[in-house]
Amino acid sequence: MLKTKVAVLLATGLLASCVEAQNTTEASIKKALEPRLGGAKIESIRETPYGGLYEVRVAGDILYTDKKGEYLFIGRVYDTKTSTDLTTARLEEINKITFSDLPLEMALKHVKGNGKRTIAVFEDPNCGYCKRLRQTTLKDIDNVTIYTFMYNILSEDSFVKSKNIWCAPDRNKAWDDWMVNGKLPPTAPSACTTPNDKIVALGQKLKIQGTPAIFFTDGSRIPGAIDLKSLEAKLQSVK
Repeated sequence: MLKTKVAVLLATGLLASCVEAQNTTEASIKKALEPRLGGAKIESIRETPYGGLYEVRVAGDILYTDKKGEYLFIGRVYDTKTSTDLTTARLEEINKITFSDLPLEMALKHVKGNGKRTIAVFEDPNCGYCKRLRQTTLKDIDNVTIYTFMYNILSEDSFVKSKNIWCAPDRNKAWDDWMVNGKLPPTAPSACTTPNDKIVALGQKLKIQGTPAIFFTDGSRIPGAIDLKSLEAKLQSVK
């Protein structure tokens, strides 16, 4: 019994020492790197199981460094045995959201076909890639419910267009008229209120740095426009 207690105490002490050493290393890395990142703040530092590298999370992205923070590695880490992109897998893991937490009442809702599948798309009305996505992939896909958050990040004019669309009698028609056909909606009454500012804050919280950004019910996301075949494959993989 005494031996067991001693073993537990030793193990506990060893674990505490390891945690303290790890915290010290992470603090040293942050102190060495952060002043050299142009004002960007390090969100977290984590030792990886490969190559003695440390994962450094900055602005929703991943960088790598050594134990002393003397070198910075920008790029992807691959598992050569499985050809797995470990960096992408890790980014998908840390950037997952809880889909049910999205304030869908602030989005345009468009049901196509039976609407059984669901996606949420963040788009800026002045985004060329968003327009292309609307004119091709989202126009052709069926049996899906699309929630569109008008995420205004490109210009002040984006806010104006989004307000006019939000305040239109038929929001979905006004959105498609503009994004697909280039037809501007009528000017909204000044008294009409919109969720524009709240959506910008939401997008920043979700670390959406560009549009379009597509979210799926499993919490995963795809940044950028994709073709119909790729979107269908992704939807089939979502459980």
